[in-house]
Amino acid sequence: MNRRDTVLALFALGAAPLAAEAQQSKIPRVGVLTVGKTTEAIREGFRLGLRDHGYVEGKNIVVEWRAVEDLAGQTERVKALALELVQLKVDVIVATPTPAVQAAKSATSTIPIVMAPAGDPVATGFVASLARPGGNITGVTTLATELGGKLLELIRELRPALSRIAVLVDTNPFARPFQEHIQSAAGSIGVRIQPVVIRGAEDIDGAFEAMVKERAGAVIVQPLYATKRAADLAVKHRLISITTGITASTFPELGGLMSYGSNPANTYRQAAVYVHKILKGAKPADLPVEQPTRFELVINRKTATALGIAIPRTMLLRADRVIE
Repeated sequence: MNRRDTVLALFALGAAPLAAEAQQSKIPRVGVLTVGKTTEAIREGFRLGLRDHGYVEGKNIVVEWRAVEDLAGQTERVKALALELVQLKVDVIVATPTPAVQAAKSATSTIPIVMAPAGDPVATGFVASLARPGGNITGVTTLATELGGKLLELIRELRPALSRIAVLVDTNPFARPFQEHIQSAAGSIGVRIQPVVIRGAEDIDGAFEAMVKERAGAVIVQPLYATKRAADLAVKHRLISITTGITASTFPELGGLMSYGSNPANTYRQAAVYVHKILKGAKPADLPVEQPTRFELVINRKTATALGIAIPRTMLLRADRVIE
């Protein structure tokens, strides 16, 4: 070996460890895509979950936060944000709720996607099964069937004689499982479900008028439409109102009567566990989908008074939060 070859060989030997070290020191980048208000509870829950596994945002992990607060007329915006995260070459995308997961799914079939959460991922085609997702998507799912029954039970606890309950949903295919699970639970509880389908937020006023004409006594609101407008209309038409979802607790804060949904901080802490496993080499296809570990009941007592409803003491004691 001549002198030149010797120098090149020594350089290669020295460069190999440096290259390996550089690869190992690459700071992971995670994209978080949300539809709806990204509350501080969500951010802090995710950061706590990351810290549980040694990650500190801005130090040894980068989190790219992207959000659309209102889906109405913003479907293309959600898709654009998902593509933006793909173009940034993030290592994992965490998406909430179902429309955000769908946008991420449409944007990439290779980057791992963590639901945090999504409704019925099997029915929506995100995963093959909860035990073995089979693709690039895994994460946390809401208990759609059980939650549907729980929402109906909470309404009947307030008004045992109530026989007709409206369900406010839009034409988005993701809303179909939400409606169907409520419908399937209604038979055993003895109530009749009145689906009220809207195209977007601009149809909400007419939707509530339709509920009143059909003599509904309560309305279950699809999470995306659990807005102040929906809360105000429910009070105006003297309807019990309730919603679910990861940001459900904001509905009673806006004047809705009740919410029952997963704890956002805990759900995002669960999502961080998935992120850690994926960054360590696990494949989403092999990581079983989990369910939220905690649900919260929030009641707006002022709204109850406006509706002339006396909240049973037992329900108030069970509530995680009562808004006075």
